[in-house]
Amino acid sequence: MQPGITIAHANELTRDAAALRGDVAGFIAVVPRARWWKGARRGDFCELAVEGLSEFARSPGRSYFDPVTQRAVKAFFQNGGLTARIFGLCVESMDDLMCEDPFADLFIDLIERLRSEEDVALLLMPALAYMPVEMGQRGRVVVRAQPVIELLLSHCREMNNRFLILDAPRDLHDKMLMRWVSALREANEETSAFGAIYYPWLMNGDEVFPPSGTMAGVFAKVENEHNPGGVRWPPANIVLEHVTHPAIALSWRETGDYSEAGINPILVQNTRGVVVWGARTLSRDPRWLHINARRITSFIAEQIRRDSEWVVFEHQRPELWSIIERMVTARLDAMWGAGLLTGDRAGNEYHVQCDAEVNPPEVRDAGQVHCRVMLKPIGTAEFVVVELRLG
Repeated sequence: MQPGITIAHANELTRDAAALRGDVAGFIAVVPRARWWKGARRGDFCELAVEGLSEFARSPGRSYFDPVTQRAVKAFFQNGGLTARIFGLCVESMDDLMCEDPFADLFIDLIERLRSEEDVALLLMPALAYMPVEMGQRGRVVVRAQPVIELLLSHCREMNNRFLILDAPRDLHDKMLMRWVSALREANEETSAFGAIYYPWLMNGDEVFPPSGTMAGVFAKVENEHNPGGVRWPPANIVLEHVTHPAIALSWRETGDYSEAGINPILVQNTRGVVVWGARTLSRDPRWLHINARRITSFIAEQIRRDSEWVVFEHQRPELWSIIERMVTARLDAMWGAGLLTGDRAGNEYHVQCDAEVNPPEVRDAGQVHCRVMLKPIGTAEFVVVELRLG
């Protein structure tokens, strides 16, 4: 095999532990039949880890990936990204991405691998932006890649600290795009907070490309420029690099319509350049309207989960509950100090409960430890209750 590329089946993988990060981007690429390696099968995958654009450009392994993903990885690094993991999925043809049950039919091994790659906080699959769009009955907009989109949203919710960056489909604009996004939000109420969609596509001279790679770079840049606790900053009002203009010019009035529809608009701002002008998730829930609210909560929950991995070896007892309460409170104090939580002093607007009430006999008999955290992420108006299962 060529250096720098790893080929594996899911049952051959091992899990590696790593420090919590929120800026690592995971790209799901397509490996077309003509680029398969010897012995590859449909649904197999390869992966490549790179730190910086020059490393990616030098890597012979990138030749496996579809050109759209290669272009998105380049845009990621050009806009401030530092670390990328690219996962190339073997497909017979693009028709494979239009199946009704993509998990069982194609993605099962790749999703299992992604579950073990805890570093990945941003997820995107740029090739989905090119999938066909059709008109269904009663004017319903059908995006043939929607089952894959829904699978990836569910995966991000399962991982909790992962966020999906979506492109508007190539052939959808204006009211038709808003109609499709509305249906997508309605059909995925439980998972929609874990994703965001951007419109329109971008141009660099005569080159046209979907914005997800660029936006992943913006997410990473904002986070790294404002550490610690960079997830508190919304990835918006940022000038996009290596972009000359949007593929479609939006007026200021139109940006309001798109934002209200759950679509983050990109527009030209005089004297500044091309700017992303929205930081909304796909959710309609007031708690999760804004990307930074969702990512702050996910970041805190994941950090506490990692802090608490030792709990699995402990016996249930009141002393353990007290230790967990103190540990989680100390972590929240640090998060408040980093500007992630509201309140004019530490502990004023967050609360930790780990006692007999949240650990009734049935929970203890199941060998579990539960902890309830109430907090208010910065920039939100409502409290969020996080139920943590620590063991």
